[in-house]
Amino acid sequence: MQKYHLFIDESGDPSLSSVNADFPIFVLLGCLFEESSYQETCTKVLGLKKEFLGSEHAILHNRDIRKCEGVFVKLFDLTVKAKFSERLNSILENSKYIVIAVGIQKKEFIEKYGKIADDPYELSLSFLLERAVMEIEKGKDDTMAIMIESRGRVEDEIIQKRYNRLLDKGSKHITPESFKKRCEKMEFRKKKENDCGLQIADLCAYPVARHIINPDEPYPAYNIVEKKFRKSKSGSFVGYGLKIFP
Repeated sequence: MQKYHLFIDESGDPSLSSVNADFPIFVLLGCLFEESSYQETCTKVLGLKKEFLGSEHAILHNRDIRKCEGVFVKLFDLTVKAKFSERLNSILENSKYIVIAVGIQKKEFIEKYGKIADDPYELSLSFLLERAVMEIEKGKDDTMAIMIESRGRVEDEIIQKRYNRLLDKGSKHITPESFKKRCEKMEFRKKKENDCGLQIADLCAYPVARHIINPDEPYPAYNIVEKKFRKSKSGSFVGYGLKIFP
């Protein structure tokens, strides 16, 4: 029996009220860690923070790193930035975890289903949890605890209801019994709580979004994430570790 942790974060805005032409997508991404692998990764992340940022309490956030904001102002020094990026990429590449991501193409979604269709966040969560359960079902009694970055009280309550509905009624591919057996609990955590797994999910989500928007644009960070996608027996990650909808 293995104990897993699924950390879920997002990139982009799930709202259908408007579509940003430069970022017309919403990505919900989960990183699935086995317990011992998670602890090993967190130890490496804490070491990175202490060495380059001077404190293990620094929060790794993709946007802040890219823009060298806040504690990452040190990365304006290109020599420091190169060393930091190399070390961070090494952690992401060599740590053991599985990535499951859902990308909602908002323009196409609205054209097909309208603006009053199912909420992209809720829909993405269902797709993501289905695949996570399928993955841990490979072990007879494997279970997972689910951690999601909090988006606010109202938003969290909506997601909690969606999760409860999956437990009660299941989904197209997973029975309610399977959801209940495999999913131990779901918790919402704020960014300031400094959760290592959520920070890794954040670092993985943006590269996936950039790749979906422009798959021909070279983006080294995506190459690392792609290796982590959940795969089929034939080695394909399309539809298994990365679902693009519609």
